[in-house]
Amino acid sequence: MKYRIFLAVAGVLLVFFLFVFGSTEPNHLHEPESQQQEASTTFNINDYIAQAKQQLSPSQVEYVNQLENSITRGDLKTQSRDMYAGLLQFWKDSANSFVPYAYYLSEAAKLDKSQKNLTFAAQLILDNMRREDDPAVKSWESIVSADLFREALALDPENDDLRIGLGSSYVYGEGMGGNPQETMKGIQQLLEVVRKDSSNMKAQMVLGIGAVLSGQNERAIDRLTKVVAAEPQNIEAVSWLADAFAATGDKGSAIKWYEYSKNLLNNPDFARAIDERIKSLNGTP
Repeated sequence: MKYRIFLAVAGVLLVFFLFVFGSTEPNHLHEPESQQQEASTTFNINDYIAQAKQQLSPSQVEYVNQLENSITRGDLKTQSRDMYAGLLQFWKDSANSFVPYAYYLSEAAKLDKSQKNLTFAAQLILDNMRREDDPAVKSWESIVSADLFREALALDPENDDLRIGLGSSYVYGEGMGGNPQETMKGIQQLLEVVRKDSSNMKAQMVLGIGAVLSGQNERAIDRLTKVVAAEPQNIEAVSWLADAFAATGDKGSAIKWYEYSKNLLNNPDFARAIDERIKSLNGTP
């Protein structure tokens, strides 16, 4: 990729509200592809949960261990469902730890095989992944959310929102981390949506972002311009559009959209980041 995306990510994170497990701190620059791929191969959810348990009180550890060992002979599916329900609730409410919660939520959804539960878990994990700083966790979340969206799509193959979610898992996950194969997998899913409905701006926007990530900046400009025309308050689309123009060397258009994005978000930190980006485009210290 010719140019590392910073401002688009910062802009997106600044406009997200504080979620239960989230943080509004801006992301760092994306890790190089080699680091992202290494993260995806080294992350182990069981090790992560074991480390998280070390932060619990003795009584909490005892409670979690009881839940983890609660399955005996008999109706294994019902016991597994009850175990997942207890564990996900504990990690969400008592421990306030997203990754273990997400894991047990995803396992419960896959056991239940309900489209509603699969979609809820997939979207929740996708949303958290987009503001995750740890590349190993981010990679794991992208894989889990994609798996859940695929299972939901198997139940409802014509659901465009699910297909956009699947494509977004690839693009915003390991694609954003520098893996071009994952970006292209996401683009293929999203193209299926816009071929049926070119007015689907959500799909067009993620396609535009994927185009920037894959160095297809002219195509990105075409798509993101459509999104901004339809949704002039969409700061994510505006930020990526500015980045796409900057990557093509069109400084005037890039600065125009960077300045426009400042008017959409009244935030001093964001405005300073914009000003620094404009200075770098102009070659001024």
